[in-house]
Amino acid sequence: MNVSLAKDLSVYQLAMGVQVPPKPLSLSPATLLSLVRAQIDLLIEQQIVATLWVKLPPEKIWQSELARYQSSVGASSFIYTCQIDEGAGEDEGAGEAGEENTPLSSSSPSSSSSFSSLSLSHHVPVHLSPDSQMRRENFLMVLSPQFCSLILAHRPLKKRKNNTTGKVNTNKNQPLLIINTVEGRVIQQVLDGIEKAITPESSPIPVDFICPTAPEGALMNQLFAKQLLRQDEINRQIITVRTTKLQQQNQELQNKEQLKDEYLKNVCQELRTPLTHMKTALSLLNSPNLKPPQRQRYLQMLNTQCDQQNSLLTGLLELVQLERSLEGTALESVRLSDIVPGVVSTYQPLAQEKGIMLAYTVPTELPSIRCVSGGLRQIVINLLHNSIKFTPNGGEVRVRARIQGDYVQLEFRDTGIGIAESEISKIFDRFYRVRTAVTEDYGGAGLGLTIVQQLLVRCGGSISVRSKLYEGSTFTVQLPSVSNTPKAIAIENE
Repeated sequence: MNVSLAKDLSVYQLAMGVQVPPKPLSLSPATLLSLVRAQIDLLIEQQIVATLWVKLPPEKIWQSELARYQSSVGASSFIYTCQIDEGAGEDEGAGEAGEENTPLSSSSPSSSSSFSSLSLSHHVPVHLSPDSQMRRENFLMVLSPQFCSLILAHRPLKKRKNNTTGKVNTNKNQPLLIINTVEGRVIQQVLDGIEKAITPESSPIPVDFICPTAPEGALMNQLFAKQLLRQDEINRQIITVRTTKLQQQNQELQNKEQLKDEYLKNVCQELRTPLTHMKTALSLLNSPNLKPPQRQRYLQMLNTQCDQQNSLLTGLLELVQLERSLEGTALESVRLSDIVPGVVSTYQPLAQEKGIMLAYTVPTELPSIRCVSGGLRQIVINLLHNSIKFTPNGGEVRVRARIQGDYVQLEFRDTGIGIAESEISKIFDRFYRVRTAVTEDYGGAGLGLTIVQQLLVRCGGSISVRSKLYEGSTFTVQLPSVSNTPKAIAIENE
């Protein structure tokens, strides 16, 4: 049977066109589902054989209610299912962001695949054009001599942007206008309107039904009871979801508080160490029998610990500022060949002073990478500084860049003191400093690698470490490339 309805048909307008129209309520999609389920519960319990006119979303949760009814009452009922033909996704309001999962989704399948569980002999598809006014409506209309009802949901047109506030009220946030009525005059007007809207080329269908004025009081009492039960079920589900979400948020807040407490504990501990050394040095300087070489040594201790304190405070401020600004900072395109050579040349005097051979190999045609402004320079500075600092006199430090799949790989290799295998997992922790049997104090705040890791996370990159104690370390940075078609000639500077 081929049934089509005129595109200017609107069930909502028909229902609101009676002399004293029912008052629509602004309700949620969950409430609409509870009303439909309560209606089906009543029809099944009373074994009411009825003709149904429906337009519901194609999702299984909705269509299973129709299948549940038809499987219970048998093959005596007819279900006329209104559905938008293909191309509905191209009309205004269809497929808008946030609407694909709402009960008034415009995109319904043109085939009967969504209704395969219904009896094909008693399921009649009713075709609607893509620009039908009913694309913003869902409804369930029950027609039987004992009981008639109409549940109707209308999605208002999206409000335009407010020029004063600049805010837009999207469909996703708008409630549905829902009518739930058993008044015969309203249902009869809707049925008559549907009869008039059947296109001439459609197959004739029997619509000579006269709605009773009102259903029996006993049926209404049962319907109200079932609506309360179904709404209570929906409310419990909503409460469960919200409770779970609140528990997750509470756990996240507790985790953040725990991290903050741990962070403050570490800060206090790190700041206390140089203060303790300074207090010891000041106490020793007050000794009346202090010899000049000893005094000089304690003064040097004070100077070193002041530098350490200053380094800690500077590193902390830099890390806090970085964490606050990273999230909202846009990525920019930058080339390694524009950054690495300049940083290496800056560190050449320090390397020469220690007798370290410092070299770099950077292909000039490597693809650009995306990183926060100034981020790549800071990554190179921190990693190169560490390599030189932890490499003894006469060692080597090499920086090499190359393409690796969709990434640009930047490698820092040194012949320094290395890192014990048990310590490698800790080196990116805040305030971590290399600890070896060597008595030399390398200083620093222990925040450089933490800052490098934060920058790489924001840039979509990563860092890995290979190291062996007393044999050197290799830090390998992976940065996502803008393009992946590089071929270049290496340039080496020694």
